Amino acid sequence: MKTILSSVYKNGHRYLAQEGTGDVPTVEREAPTELTDAVGTVLGIAAWAGTAAGVVGIIITGVMMAVSMKRGEGSEHMSRLGMVLGGCILVATAGPIVTFFFGDQEGGEG
Repeated sequence: MKTILSSVYKNGHRYLAQEGTGDVPTVEREAPTELTDAVGTVLGIAAWAGTAAGVVGIIITGVMMAVSMKRGEGSEHMSRLGMVLGGCILVATAGPIVTFFFGDQEGGEG
């Protein structure tokens, strides 16, 4: 094992270089179009599902608050509502946050 590692260490440039040219190959940054389309579809469905879950969560919390108030029971529904609204904010801002950090990387090099 030690001889294999020392061989890779000494001759690593030959493994990285293209045959005969001595140049290190460049890697394309573009993902295949089929992959980006599929990922975009999955992320779109996840965004709609997250939004629907947030709306359903707000409705359920509101119903629980109304039933508790009708019965005269005090409960901590505001904390549940805060958690649901926090989740809604997270789902709504996930796309813009990712776009802010990772969007438009193609025009940055020149």
